[in-house]
Amino acid sequence: MNRRRFLKALTGAGALVAAGSIASPAVSQRAAARTLRFVPQADLANFDPIWNTQYVVRNGAALVWDMLYGMDDKLRPQRQMVEAEEISADRLTWTFRLRPGLKFHDGEPVLAMDVVASLARWQARDNMGLMIKAIEDELVAVDDRTFRWRLKRPYSKLLVALGKVGTPSCFMMPARIAAIDPFKPINEYVGSGPMKLVRTEWVPGARAVFEKFGDYVPREEPATWFAGGKRVSVDRIAWIVMADPGTASAALQNGEVDWWETPMADLVPVLKKTRGVNVDIADALGNIGSFRMNHLHPPFNNVYARRAILTAISQEDYMRAVVGDDANWKPLPGFFTPGTPLYTEEGADILKGPRDLDAAKRLLDKSGYAGQPVTCLVAQDLQIAKGQGEVTADLLKRLGMNVDYNAIDWGTTAARRAQKAGWNMFHTWHAGAVCVDPSSYTAIRANGEKAWFGWPTSEKVEAEISAWYDATNFAEEKAAIARLNRASCEDVIYAPTGFFLTHQAWRSNVTGIVPGPLPFFWGVSKT
Repeated sequence: MNRRRFLKALTGAGALVAAGSIASPAVSQRAAARTLRFVPQADLANFDPIWNTQYVVRNGAALVWDMLYGMDDKLRPQRQMVEAEEISADRLTWTFRLRPGLKFHDGEPVLAMDVVASLARWQARDNMGLMIKAIEDELVAVDDRTFRWRLKRPYSKLLVALGKVGTPSCFMMPARIAAIDPFKPINEYVGSGPMKLVRTEWVPGARAVFEKFGDYVPREEPATWFAGGKRVSVDRIAWIVMADPGTASAALQNGEVDWWETPMADLVPVLKKTRGVNVDIADALGNIGSFRMNHLHPPFNNVYARRAILTAISQEDYMRAVVGDDANWKPLPGFFTPGTPLYTEEGADILKGPRDLDAAKRLLDKSGYAGQPVTCLVAQDLQIAKGQGEVTADLLKRLGMNVDYNAIDWGTTAARRAQKAGWNMFHTWHAGAVCVDPSSYTAIRANGEKAWFGWPTSEKVEAEISAWYDATNFAEEKAAIARLNRASCEDVIYAPTGFFLTHQAWRSNVTGIVPGPLPFFWGVSKT
């Protein structure tokens, strides 16, 4: 039986399969209506949104921790925890005042000292934060609700940095938690967001439960992505982990869960035909698949080995593995989001045209590859990673490489990829909302030890990123991005595996779900 027939058969198995994976006490219909049951993209194995850059962690963190600014659906930063800001005429001094009445989940007020500590921890792990730190003259609390940031030279993207969707997003924590080494995970999860993590009900690998924070005061503006009034209508949100897509599909069809973040593409046609289930594109800005290589160790510390990958990969093979036979993908000869103003294919000929395994093998030989094992981290509980990993394992073998295939879970992938040795590649994806420009596009940076996992180094790439920041008009920005795309292809910062759209699915008695780069729970109601 082929994969699609097997999954459809499993989907049709119904409640018998699903019920066994959702063990919960009987509750009244009213209580059930106050709990939103959500199937996340992966397990919430750890929960530090600064130490861990996985999207699943960022998505849960958006419930628990609040931000100074939040990006709206037009990709504009809007005030969130901040009531007002003042900018000096020379744009070197920024003074921020917090909204009154902000509280942490432990009942303590949110103070400027908490903000200063949180910013310092975030800066150590974020590329925009590091850029700001390099030109920082002073970051201090002026009084309980006011903090001042003085710079040595202007930084035009400061509010973008504070409100960005890309990970690590700039979440605010109590000073005692923010004081923890940013290169070690926290173990206390107190925020000031609209929901609290119920620590006693968090079972990694099974579920995470969030309950409404009664003292949260939302902004008056309508909610839009990370911005506006985060009004949560349900009392509890239960994240139910279902690594098997057939089980998740059956549970959704039978009303045992309410919302599935990332239904497998092969199962979407079945869900669309199911009465009481709604299916739609999750985000029109889509995603960019990523083959991420470790630049610190052989074979991918050599640019010819990395170019061999770009020469050989068939983006169609990768996208078929991720989104099946659906039309919701396209080849991507570059690193930026298609259909957005800065999109370019400059210098990306290596990704176009027929694939050439013989040419790729010659490049691999030129790199000096001597048959050493290539350790591939492949998360089995996340279809986007698993599908890409299976294609890569086959490709590397056809190139004559010795594949060390590590079938692990997504949480273990996060822990291992943070180690500079012990792996050679892994797969992930980057939200199109992040890849519209370099501002929060962590994966495009090539500043060595300060870069994202894989730690690429490229003076050409970094020079063009700086040129984009220094641009004084759109024409200069676009020219810098074109050069950046070329440099990223030449030095192979990572291998883009294609552009794709994903779906989300939910029960028809759930309303208020909006498209976006992550699930936004505010405004969502259940009857």
